[in-house]
Amino acid sequence: MRRQSAYTFQANAALGRHGWVRLTPAYSVHLVEALLDAHPNPEHVLDPFCGTGTTALCVAQRGCAATTIDINPFLAWLSRAKLARYTPSHLSEAEEAGRAALALIAKKAVEATAPPPLARIERWWGPDTLEFLCRLRGAIDVVGSNEAVRDLLLVAFCRTLMSLSNAAFNHQSLSFSSKIKNNKFEKSGVFMDNLKFVLRGACENPCVEAHVVCADARRVAAHVREKCDLVITSPPYANRMSYVRELRPYMYWLGFLTDGRAAGDLDWAAIGGTWGCATSRLVRWARSGCCFTNAQLDAALREINREGGRVIISNYIIKYFDDIWEHINDLTNILSSGARVHYIVGNSMFYGVLINVQDILADMLSQLGFTCVAVKPIRRRNSNAALFEFEVSGQWR
Repeated sequence: MRRQSAYTFQANAALGRHGWVRLTPAYSVHLVEALLDAHPNPEHVLDPFCGTGTTALCVAQRGCAATTIDINPFLAWLSRAKLARYTPSHLSEAEEAGRAALALIAKKAVEATAPPPLARIERWWGPDTLEFLCRLRGAIDVVGSNEAVRDLLLVAFCRTLMSLSNAAFNHQSLSFSSKIKNNKFEKSGVFMDNLKFVLRGACENPCVEAHVVCADARRVAAHVREKCDLVITSPPYANRMSYVRELRPYMYWLGFLTDGRAAGDLDWAAIGGTWGCATSRLVRWARSGCCFTNAQLDAALREINREGGRVIISNYIIKYFDDIWEHINDLTNILSSGARVHYIVGNSMFYGVLINVQDILADMLSQLGFTCVAVKPIRRRNSNAALFEFEVSGQWR
């Protein structure tokens, strides 16, 4: 099976609003579109693991009702910005405001914001670049005339801070380039190029509004009033990759995070989170309440323990599946009869032991009463020859 980059985040980069901010684990527009083609004219589509809003934007562009949920406040904000309807006045005002912000910086007529409290911030940006970003962030606060204009400027700012950083995307997780950028290029031009890219995407409004909720996917029924007849989503993979870690530069610069403790708390609240203080909490974690059981999972855990696996790994895997089980249990409360669900998931490996997430998830659906449960391989992933991506689907009774 091929890697099929068309089914990864790489396919989104040049597709209007879908390419506004890069999130490495994001799934492809083409994959979502293919699933929507198989279910024409759904009444209400739900994505309980919003990410960058790919599903909701695809659905809204087709003129169908959509709700999307994410526990991460930055991702909820970004999705609202991507799904908003912008007028020609918003676009012209945003471009004028962007130029005004740069003029203030050139004249040193704006107060710079304090650098965000990112650990080892010098890895990210050199002194000159950091000063420019602090002044740009302060200028956006001055010139952002209304919420729509401010959101467009902040999306361009997010693109710019990453464009000017030493961050590298040569791995599934964010890393840093071994060579520090000399930053001799014109920084203001980088911002304006990014703003123009954002404004081109903002020209294409979705046909209808979509509902974005910042909430826990294990509690979807508390936040979705209407029944859903189609679910298209991709939960965090069971690979200990932290979305908060990947997103922390944006979250610190925009004020969604203020310190490392808050980052760890948010990661612990998210499904699959193990970064910061979440790591120590996993060591002390114990199962409670309604727990999921699966013979294949139990066998894999025993093998991991024989291979010298630590308590934290076993607890991570068990908690991950308990959380997914809790999510699907709650989800059934808002599914209409005959509703179809599609989960895009990847298998995982710990201590050389393969965790067949797709089969375990399929068993969950079957145990809960879904019919027509199926597992379909999609592509081979880049990180390991044994790792693949799958579509797990089922129909609610």
